[in-house]
Amino acid sequence: MSEDEITLTNRPQEEQSEQLKQELEEQARRTDECLERLKYLQADFDNYRKWFEKEKGAIITLANEHLITDLLVILDDFERALPALDGEKNSEGMRMVFTKMVKILAGYGLQPIECVGKKFDPAVHEALCREQCDFEPETVIEEIGKGYRLKSKVIRPSKVKIAEHMAKR
Repeated sequence: MSEDEITLTNRPQEEQSEQLKQELEEQARRTDECLERLKYLQADFDNYRKWFEKEKGAIITLANEHLITDLLVILDDFERALPALDGEKNSEGMRMVFTKMVKILAGYGLQPIECVGKKFDPAVHEALCREQCDFEPETVIEEIGKGYRLKSKVIRPSKVKIAEHMAKR
């Protein structure tokens, strides 16, 4: 075999080898692209899952809020009725039912708003009237209607009477 013949026989092998290298590089590039897309899809899915869990929690909280707001009317009725039951045969049972109801609602995040002696805050208080007295102005002096928070959200503001500065005579 002459040198020319060896070159001719080696040439297709070299071309074939070069072509295989190019195909391998192309496949490696495609693999990298697919892997990158997969990572983005995984991140998108993870973000979607987190968003869905947050949204589901918000829906449950909203449903609880409506139910608890409706139950507040019954809680108010209990609070008004309990003092009238003093000395009655079933008063202790009614107090137990009231206590259980308060405990269950507290488990869902219901908290009464403390207001007497605090500074008036329009975000949590609703001023129904003012009274001139010796207390510092804008201080809540009486709770007329109980207010509640559900977790951190005010679902019913406290109805209050606030102090007004006494005019000097």
